Amino acid sequence: MEFAIVDIETTGGMPSTHGITEIAIVIHNGIEVTGKYSTLVNPMQKIPPFIVGMTGISDEMVAQAPLFEEVAPQIYNLLNGRVFVAHNVSFDYSFVHFHMDRAGFNWSAPKLCTIKLSRKVFPGLAKYGLGSLTRDLGIRIQGRHRAWGDAQATAEVLSLAIEKQGMHPIHSLLAKKEPYKKKTSTKPGSEEASEKSSED
Repeated sequence: MEFAIVDIETTGGMPSTHGITEIAIVIHNGIEVTGKYSTLVNPMQKIPPFIVGMTGISDEMVAQAPLFEEVAPQIYNLLNGRVFVAHNVSFDYSFVHFHMDRAGFNWSAPKLCTIKLSRKVFPGLAKYGLGSLTRDLGIRIQGRHRAWGDAQATAEVLSLAIEKQGMHPIHSLLAKKEPYKKKTSTKPGSEEASEKSSED
């Protein structure tokens, strides 16, 4: 089983109206990291000031970046045939799925949420947002609220979970089908939304 650990930064919470400004993918074979990819993306829309303040990604930074359609073939090759992993996976998956479809790629993947995995493997922690979780696990994030830093940290969470309890919790979570949710944006203040917030 191979994993594609993904983190994105966006201009907002709705895939149909907001764009991706950065995407990072870490390939993991269940034992170690075997590949890495990261790029800024031009969302073709203004980035709201509060998001600029949180991520540090500005309109000027993405002005010369590729459009999502231009990097979609490479992203497809990295994601295809692998488990899609993210911290609060529904958010990242909904954006990537929507924009891949708009770019002409018929892609879907099994989803693994490292928030849910961490609750199983590391029970009893105060919070499971990426900032709090990584502090408790001794993981240092190189660039919080940037796709590359958060994707690398999420990959380390996955590695520690596998080291502690093997693949059984992962198989258990993958066997559960998540109910379809019409709304794809995270709810402000919810635990699952915490890693898209200003939590450190």
